[in-house]
Amino acid sequence: MAEDSDLEKTEAATGRRIQRAREEGQVVRSKELSTFVELITALGALIVMGDYLMDALSRTMRQGFTLDRASVIDPNMMMARFHQQAADILISFLPFLGFIVIAAIATPILLSGWNFSLKPLEPNFSKLNPASGIKRILSVNGLVEMLKAMAKSFLVGGIAAWVIWRSMEAFFTLPTEPLNVAIAHLGDLVTTTSLIIVSSMIILVIADVPFQLWHYGKNLRMTKEEVRQEAKESEGDPQIKARIRSMQRDAARRRMMAEIPKAQVVVTNPTHFAVALRYDEKMVAPQVVAKGSSILAERIMEVAREHKVPILQAPPLARALYRHAEIGDEIPQRLYTAVAQVLAYVYQLKQAPAGPLPEPPRDLPVPPEMDPETAEEATP
Repeated sequence: MAEDSDLEKTEAATGRRIQRAREEGQVVRSKELSTFVELITALGALIVMGDYLMDALSRTMRQGFTLDRASVIDPNMMMARFHQQAADILISFLPFLGFIVIAAIATPILLSGWNFSLKPLEPNFSKLNPASGIKRILSVNGLVEMLKAMAKSFLVGGIAAWVIWRSMEAFFTLPTEPLNVAIAHLGDLVTTTSLIIVSSMIILVIADVPFQLWHYGKNLRMTKEEVRQEAKESEGDPQIKARIRSMQRDAARRRMMAEIPKAQVVVTNPTHFAVALRYDEKMVAPQVVAKGSSILAERIMEVAREHKVPILQAPPLARALYRHAEIGDEIPQRLYTAVAQVLAYVYQLKQAPAGPLPEPPRDLPVPPEMDPETAEEATP
């Protein structure tokens, strides 16, 4: 049962899945919204530019029907005039066509954002498979498209019939009106009728856009296994990441061990903690070159013995250094005095290798609040 549930597409699409779909040209599309916006834009442009377009057409027609002897005799002149008139009409209608093109481009962008992909243009012979075509027709989306087409026919057709029926009397009175008045009256009737019919399509848009958004999300749903696999691909396999972290820790540990022979002293707890300190005249303050607890502390002391690095048991100082200083950092300023006494002891050891050993420092001045053990005991 668990395996079956992992194979069911119940998970919402991840950002990476959506991005891949967009790269393949899969975005939310609503034909009803595009059709409505383009038609309403065209009508609006006609209303605004109607007088200008009519003047341009009238001027072109007058020029076309005005003939002179040269145009009639010379066919080349006739073709030149035809080309000129066609160019004039095209230039006159360019703003109108521009509005429609802008509407056609802007509508999908408003719905799903800008997306440019050449993937849909690649040859895909599977689309020519009759079985796949029949399957698309009989799918839920095909059924919805059929219902939308039927609803569009009934809605638009019914409203168009109703508007025309209401305007029938006005249409019948047009022949009785003067020509200029009749043309203007006819333009008003056509404009009003078209606006009412096109506006009725907003009902289809309101129903279609949410459905397309839902259908798009449904098609991009993923199984739980796909989500896990994608997480591995994007973030890395947890086992591989753990292995990389382990290798990084091992490399850092080897570098740390290589620095111990250069240390002046190793301060211990004596077995719980070990901190190796290095200092030379070029440094502002002593530096922690290695530190560790438990097994790693024992290994630090082993390396120190192998290379004859002095080891000093100073539990409070070892605990304070381990807690408040990282590898590569200078020691905290409040521990300068304690560490100075330790380094002085080490210097005495080196100065008298054959003589009596100096007495190790006792009761080093470690602030109680810097010693984790003392600080815990002081906490109520």
